[in-house]
Amino acid sequence: MATKIPNAHASPPGPGSSVTTAGSGSRSRSLDPASILRHDVPASIVVFLVALPLSIGIAIASGAPVAAGLIAAVVGGVVGGALGGSALQVSGPAAGLTVIVAESIHQFGWRVTCFIVAAAGVLQILFGLSRVARAALAVAPVVVHAMLAGIGITIALQQVHVLLGGESGSAAWENITGLAGRFASADGPAVLLGVAVIVIMLGWNRLPERVKVVPGALVAIVVATGLSVVLSLDVKRVALDGSLFDAIMLPELPHGDWAAVIMMIFTVALITSVQSLLSAVAIDKMHTGPRTDLDREMIGLGSANVLTGLLGGLPVAGVIVRSSTNVAAGARSRASAILHGVWVLVFSVALVSLVEQIPLAALAGLLIVIGMQLVKLAHIRLAHRTGDLLVYLATLVSVIFLNLLEGVLIGLALAFALLVWRIVRVAVTAEQIGGTDRWLVRIDGSCTFLSLPKLATTFAEVPPGVAVTVELTVDFLDHAAHDAITDWARQHENNGGTVDFVEIGSSRMANAQEAPPSRSMGRVALADVLGPWRLHRNGASKASQDSGDPLASGIAAYHRSRAHLLRSHLDELRDGQDPDSFFLTCSDSRIVPNVITHSGPGDLFTVRNVGNLVPEHDASVEAALVFALEKLSVRTVVVCGHSCCGAMGALYSGESAGPGIDRWLEYGRPSLERYRAGHVVGAAAEAAGFGPVEQLSMVNIAVQLENLRRHPSVCRAIEERGLTVSGLFFDIASARLIEVSVDGIASIEDSDGLLAQLQCETASMGAV
Repeated sequence: MATKIPNAHASPPGPGSSVTTAGSGSRSRSLDPASILRHDVPASIVVFLVALPLSIGIAIASGAPVAAGLIAAVVGGVVGGALGGSALQVSGPAAGLTVIVAESIHQFGWRVTCFIVAAAGVLQILFGLSRVARAALAVAPVVVHAMLAGIGITIALQQVHVLLGGESGSAAWENITGLAGRFASADGPAVLLGVAVIVIMLGWNRLPERVKVVPGALVAIVVATGLSVVLSLDVKRVALDGSLFDAIMLPELPHGDWAAVIMMIFTVALITSVQSLLSAVAIDKMHTGPRTDLDREMIGLGSANVLTGLLGGLPVAGVIVRSSTNVAAGARSRASAILHGVWVLVFSVALVSLVEQIPLAALAGLLIVIGMQLVKLAHIRLAHRTGDLLVYLATLVSVIFLNLLEGVLIGLALAFALLVWRIVRVAVTAEQIGGTDRWLVRIDGSCTFLSLPKLATTFAEVPPGVAVTVELTVDFLDHAAHDAITDWARQHENNGGTVDFVEIGSSRMANAQEAPPSRSMGRVALADVLGPWRLHRNGASKASQDSGDPLASGIAAYHRSRAHLLRSHLDELRDGQDPDSFFLTCSDSRIVPNVITHSGPGDLFTVRNVGNLVPEHDASVEAALVFALEKLSVRTVVVCGHSCCGAMGALYSGESAGPGIDRWLEYGRPSLERYRAGHVVGAAAEAAGFGPVEQLSMVNIAVQLENLRRHPSVCRAIEERGLTVSGLFFDIASARLIEVSVDGIASIEDSDGLLAQLQCETASMGAV
């Protein structure tokens, strides 16, 4: 039996109801002790093993005390995990903040930087309380991608010097120009350890899944540290002044230059917020549990930054690497993020001597890989495809060679300028149609006063005295552009020519001077197709219509906006038709075959009758079917019924519909008998929540399919050329199609079933 569809008429769950989707059971909405022990504790250990070396490396790359990275990891995990709005996001020190922190430390010192972090946290809490968190997402993704890439390259340039055994410079250009000299004086053991880390990390993803359960970063650091100890290598190592508690210090207020301090506070708040919110949105796509409350996430993030700043830690942000690891490791709740912070705290207090054995060159290798992973080829290719490559490159270069804030501002300014240019630009072309004297002028886009020079230049190409069709596909038309177009048309007609306007876009010439210009947000295509009939049905006044007759109004609208679009397509069909499908459906006016199958003229050979019946002795259906099969060689035969069918309703009730109709409906009596006998299709429709008349309609489709398969021409076509015979049911209330077979009913999705087949085989030009 075909798969049963869900209840098509069931009400959506209420606000207090619980919804379970596939896999949603793996994301509990409460802290269940059994689930925590089984899923969150193991996941937290994996995340801890990833976070530990990264936190230390990021602190060193930022020029901050090593303990600052560990403090941020603890606070981010415990406070951010407990108070944040995302169940599975993990917060902590982020590589993307390295450049900001390094610049702040260089400009203000470490303790003032801690004050800046705490103040940024307060600002983030205000963001969350004011419910403007989503506004941080209004940053062009290309700018964010380029910003992260710029940060990654900056980190890599700095850490190459550390890997070679030296010290990194404060500026990217200084690091680039100093590379040649650094290679000449490279420290062999340090290079060996750094390269070993890079090789392990790059090769780790190629290993079997069961091996990759252990984080590659941890393995790389352990191997490099082990080599340095076993070989007794004389290399620089991590230095910790006592335990984590000994490193706690209060921030210090700035002594001056408050304007620069305030700017840095806003920079830290903005960058950490955008990165965290984007990370939360990305993590939501990786699981089926509850979605992130972005305002609460901002409050949790701000609280974590206030505390980490007061304790002497790095700024905290949601980190995609740790968060995706958390999801992949099977975490079910926020307990995993909290516990990972606890494990970092325990390790930092109890195993200080072990941390001090880690070579700086090994951490440099780790950070080089992490930095270069921020440069994603997929983002560059996307920017190229979408025309945003200039914005990407400008942001990238500015972040590397200026500073993060200036780079982001330059990127945003360029992105905004590009957006404005794309919105206001218009394409205007003029061409002669074939070898005739008629010309076609196309105006496509947003037509404003900025378009006047282009309009004037193009209109000048049209010879005087010729017939012109002006095709307007515009979504915005201001009065200045309207005046320019109408003035030219008037002048052209005065010189003996003719001008016909074809308005396809949402903005209309008639409305340009009646109200301020606006961009239409309506669904124009379908409205244009059904518009005249909708006006008539809704009782629009005659004054608002082109004619008192809605059919005449529709024909006039068709001539104005659609006829010329069909000419080239229909010109190919003028000598004959070549449809793909024989489509038998009900005469009901609510069924529009080409619309519901997304097909166009020449695609469907359509036959309609009351109740979509296939009588065994009806000459009309017989003639059409044989002609379609034997003369047109259609590949598909479809029977399409629908909900609220008057014919099926009359059959079911047994009431007379009139002498002529009653005689016709006798052909549907076998369907009624099969329904009452408990046909499997009727049972499936009942289980899906459909009423008796709809159940009968679906049974009727199945019976007509049986009638078709007994027809000699159909049998021959199935055997000789693989003809497909299928059934469809159109549910008017939901505007969705359901596949019907003799064995049951099934949902049709965009990539499955008969509808996709029809779209691939018959949609030569789309709905008109």
